[in-house]
Amino acid sequence: MDQVSHLSARGLWKAYRKGRGTVPVLQGIDVDVEPGEMVAVVGASGSGKSTLLHVLGLLDAPDEGSVAIESQRIDNLPERRRDELRNGTFGFIFQFYHLLPELTALENVLMPHYIRHGPLAYLVRRGALRRQATELLERVGLGHRLSHRPSELSGGEMQRTAIARALSGEPRILLADEPTGNLDAATGQGILELLRDLNRERGLTMMMVTHDAQIAQQADRIVRLVEGRIEEWHPALM
Repeated sequence: MDQVSHLSARGLWKAYRKGRGTVPVLQGIDVDVEPGEMVAVVGASGSGKSTLLHVLGLLDAPDEGSVAIESQRIDNLPERRRDELRNGTFGFIFQFYHLLPELTALENVLMPHYIRHGPLAYLVRRGALRRQATELLERVGLGHRLSHRPSELSGGEMQRTAIARALSGEPRILLADEPTGNLDAATGQGILELLRDLNRERGLTMMMVTHDAQIAQQADRIVRLVEGRIEEWHPALM
């Protein structure tokens, strides 16, 4: 894997249209995530947590401001280059998993490679890629579920599949939006422990949105958003 990355943003503003007006979501945010650090983002519903994550991961564009990796601006790159960053440099984990229902767990984990390489190149490398995807599913405890579709998996198993998919492109930065939000407390803690282990093993730079204070306290630092602004940074209670 490439060297882990410093993720930063300066002066982020973002608003959405609602009827004839606009609703401000991000209001001049500056943020840094150090290489290999796990940062939790907390705040009330509507405070801008998910929007911040989407802008940092190039899933949405800021109205003003910039996003950078290792001091190199990335939000203004050509669309194809931004696609490459979303497919390779970033890994994404979502609250509602976003697994393709018609595909098995193994096929879902392979999908980023299919997108990255295209049909012909994927077929050439299929054997090696399947072995890699199988190893990832085994790492997240799903070696016995390779051929199961999402409808045959529990919530925790679907989230573990989503984590394996996020890791399949060997990302340098992992962005997780409420990764435990749909899970019971025990399963959610298991997912957090898995993410923490992966953060330490792989040195992943990681930012995680969560509404759960106990989950947030297990990160290295906590960022609190209030009405689209960063109110405070503080160390998590380890």
